[in-house]
Amino acid sequence: MGTRRDEEQGYSTERPRDKAVIAGVNLPIAWSGGMGGEADLPELARLVDTAGADVVGEVEQNRHRPVPSTYLGKGRLEDLQELVEQTDANLVVFDNDLSPAQGKNLENILEVNVIDRTELILDIFASHASTRQSSLQVELAQLQYMLPRLTRLWSHLERQAGGIGTRGPGETQLETDRRLVNKRITALRSQLKDIASSRITQVRSREGVFKTSLIGYTNAGKSTLMNGLTDAKVYVKDQLFATLDATTRKVELDERRRFLLTDTVGFIRRLPHHLVESFKATLQEVQDADLMIHVVEASSEDPEHQIRSV
Repeated sequence: MGTRRDEEQGYSTERPRDKAVIAGVNLPIAWSGGMGGEADLPELARLVDTAGADVVGEVEQNRHRPVPSTYLGKGRLEDLQELVEQTDANLVVFDNDLSPAQGKNLENILEVNVIDRTELILDIFASHASTRQSSLQVELAQLQYMLPRLTRLWSHLERQAGGIGTRGPGETQLETDRRLVNKRITALRSQLKDIASSRITQVRSREGVFKTSLIGYTNAGKSTLMNGLTDAKVYVKDQLFATLDATTRKVELDERRRFLLTDTVGFIRRLPHHLVESFKATLQEVQDADLMIHVVEASSEDPEHQIRSV
């Protein structure tokens, strides 16, 4: 998604931004053990923009429960199909989490790429990961999300082994790919465990020093505040999830008043559990703090929403 530019070669090339229609289903809070709730299309639109696409339309529906095959009801699905055709959209993004079967059915009906909120956020994290740790964490989350969706993602998976160049133990390509993904997941977990072990050594070296963490909704101004109080030079941009890594700096008010200040990844409503699990080493910085400073954007149209998301 987005645009690409290459100035170093003496020319610039741009890929047009994707055109996206966003969709959401409002469900009773009690649905599926508390997994329901209102869709938040304005927030989804900001996520889509951060990922590099333009929102050209939206569809919303109130339901007591999702349609098992397509999530949306028949009438609103027809509206969505018509909107995709009218706007020449090449992408549909659901605020709700779709099952692999629902995603596949929707793509067959709409004839465009269909992703859900989790996949969108994973895409944003992947594009913003800039360190070894954050890259490993994002890859782990993506593979865990991908594993039950392999059949939909790769068209070659139904091909049976046994032809020329593919003879082997008789397992299907799908089984092979699942085995390879699981092997990579194990390797990533091992590497992240090593990083976590080295972090424990860092934490021990900070014992006896008062630790403060900045927490808050993504893009609420945590990194700007961090840069204002220290010389950290944390990357700042007006977009969601610009910061994925924890940055810690010493703050000295005077000879007696010193503390450590940490800036880390921001929160958002329904942060995908794969990401929470993968980024637990980064989020541990928050848990280890003696004081948490909750940063809220004063100019936000809905500051209560930001507060509830943390």
